[in-house]
Order: sequence, then structure tokens, then C-alpha cells
Amino acid sequence: MAVNRDKPDRWKADVAESVDMYNSWFMDFAPQAFRDTRIQVTEVVASTLKATNNLKTLHPEILRQNPGILPTLRMCTCPPIARDRLIGLANVAKSVVDCMEVLGKLPVRLTEARLDEELRKITDIVARLADRDIFPWLDSNQTPLESEIYRAATIVADRLCGSSADPIVRNAQEARQLREIAAWLDSRGYRLLPASQRVKFDEMPPGTYSFRLNIPVNLAEEGGKTVNIPVDAVIMRKAAQPGDRPLLVEAKSAGDFTNVNKRRKEEARKVQQLNATYGNTIEFVLFLCGYFDSGYLGYEAAEGIDWVWEHRIDDFAEFGL
Repeated sequence: MAVNRDKPDRWKADVAESVDMYNSWFMDFAPQAFRDTRIQVTEVVASTLKATNNLKTLHPEILRQNPGILPTLRMCTCPPIARDRLIGLANVAKSVVDCMEVLGKLPVRLTEARLDEELRKITDIVARLADRDIFPWLDSNQTPLESEIYRAATIVADRLCGSSADPIVRNAQEARQLREIAAWLDSRGYRLLPASQRVKFDEMPPGTYSFRLNIPVNLAEEGGKTVNIPVDAVIMRKAAQPGDRPLLVEAKSAGDFTNVNKRRKEEARKVQQLNATYGNTIEFVLFLCGYFDSGYLGYEAAEGIDWVWEHRIDDFAEFGL
């Protein structure tokens, strides 16, 4: 039985209340989440400056020893350069930059000479475009003061955080949503399964729940290849009988209407893969907070996906919890 997807008459009011709830959270907590991340990133930038002798020593060996510093180096230039822009300016292989930025590692299929050439092209671009306003000692050849180094590190950290502001806020909001689910379940006698007691999702004891559990599915379009689908919350009802499957919950938040409608097919795709693997016995619901309009809700409802609004979290009880 549907809980919210079959009640379009109340969607408009729910959307308005959800937007208000998200905005209230954003104003109260997002700035702190951003500041906390900026403190951590400033430390990373400071260590990068130390490794490069405050950008005075930029050569391939630095990147060999510290491939993960490349995103920081991109933010040390004037103007700061995006990953693809660096690839174009340096005429360097995309696979080299992607490996260093995404994995924090060096590519393994290049010869030493070729890798050295690629790294040198990167350091040459960074050295040429280094922001002299932030790093004035590069022209003066003077030893920078600790206060100057710290100031430079905070500016670069702001650039790094600014380029990933949305993920920072989204991660903080997701963590908060999972805490809300945990608090609701705990108050009703459910027990969180610690990581050391991880079991298969359909073998969880009744009255337990787990966060970020991987569920294997078969991809028929790829010859039956098995992949893991991460699910934010997996809850086995107290009244579950042997063979029953848990409720799967995807926590979703959004700070604008545009992005949710761009990504609304993701949940439908996940449900299709789950149903193809386990049959139509899988129950998958969304836990929503923020900007989810009628277009998004209508799409999910048409795909058979129901949801719980965070501002009315007690609706979880209507799913038998």
C-alpha cells in the first residue's frame, strides 16, 4: 500500500514544508560544515606548500612522491585552473591527471621516461601560472613569513572548498539525515548492526538496521555481471519472518529544483536492477528533505517508488516499522 506517492493532493504543501526545513538547516549548519572542512583542507594545503618549498621547488619528483597534491596545485595558479583546462594547457594525457586526482596515485602503464615527461609538463604549467599575489616570495626570492604561508594556505583552501561546496553541504546533510533515521529507529527499539557484524541484507535479524550496506545485483545487459549497489539504510522489520526482505531507504536532499530533475532516473534505475535480481519483493523508499517538486515526485511515483518526508518522519511507521 502506498504512503505518499498516491496522494498528489498534499504534494504541494509537503514540498513547501520540505524546502523550508532544508533552508533552515542550511542557514544554521551548512556554514559550520564548510568551515570545518576548510580547516582540514588548510592543513592539506600547508603540507603541500611544505613539500614544494612553498612552490619554489616544483619538479616531477615532487609529484612522484605526492601525486595527490595535484588538485591543490591547480588552485595555486592565477586563474585557478580546472582539471580539463590543465590537461589542455599542459598537453598531458587525461589518464595521467585523472589517476592522480581521483585515485591519488601515479599511472602504472607508462614508462619512467614518459611519466617523467608528463609530470614535468604539469609542473611547468603550475610554475608558470603560480599566483604571485598569493605567493609574492616567488618573485622576491625572500623567505616567506609563517603568517604569509598561512594566509596563502587559507586562500588556496577557500578555492578548493569553493570548487566542492555542493559536495561538502550534501555530505553534511546526508550524515544528518542518517542520524535522524537512527534516532527514530532507536526510539522504537531497533538496533544498529555494527560494521563488525555485517551480514547479507536479507539475513539481518528482525529489529535491526544498517547504514551504507552493499547489495549485489545482476546486470543482465552486461552478461549477468554482478555489482554492488550501496543503499543508505537497510531496515529489517521487527515482525519479519524467515525469508522476508528488509526495507531499503535512500536518503536524498537537494538545495535546488534543477539538479533533482536531472538525476531523478538514478533511483528508478536502482529499483529496476534490484527487482530484476530479487523479483518484485524489494521495497525501496526515499527519505526526502529539500527541493523536490511535483515533477520529480510524479516521475518517482510513476516508477512505483514511494517516499517519506523528513518533516513527517513518522510516516516510516506506515511502512510497517
